[in-house]
Amino acid sequence: MTQTTRTRIARLRTLGLTGIATTGAAAAALTLMPTSAQAAEATQVHTTSAVTASGNGSRAISQQKTGSANKLDGWIKQSLQIMKAKGIPGSYEGLKRNIMRESGGNPAAQNNWDVNAQKGTPSKGLLQVIDPTFNAYHVSGTARSVTDPVANITAAANYAAHRYGSIDNVNSAY
Repeated sequence: MTQTTRTRIARLRTLGLTGIATTGAAAAALTLMPTSAQAAEATQVHTTSAVTASGNGSRAISQQKTGSANKLDGWIKQSLQIMKAKGIPGSYEGLKRNIMRESGGNPAAQNNWDVNAQKGTPSKGLLQVIDPTFNAYHVSGTARSVTDPVANITAAANYAAHRYGSIDNVNSAY
């Protein structure tokens, strides 16, 4: 058996166990999201498409308030402020854990290989959100761009709150 075959079998076992541990067929299907290694690969592949400030100016204003919004820590803290004001539950630890698993901390990460991408709606950003989910769970006061770090985190946390009670309850692909 080749190393590639062993790796694929191990990945399938992990996906199967994760799927069994979650509830419902839809949750099992979601376990096909990339592993951390694949997210890191996406990070390397997509670094040329780095996010720039959105044209609406709201992000620039937000950056001035935090002073470090161009760093993961600042984006998470800024999102937490907005989440608190809007009554969206979640913690720094829950957000960071999910961000690191989903994108490795790269706001320009994009999944071009899963079922969503095959249907034309790739997962994007720090928490790998698809456009329809972002649009449905967008939080006012954040940029209207799925790749804006603060908007991506906040919309994903809003989605997780509605679906799982909190981003803190998400421990696998959601």
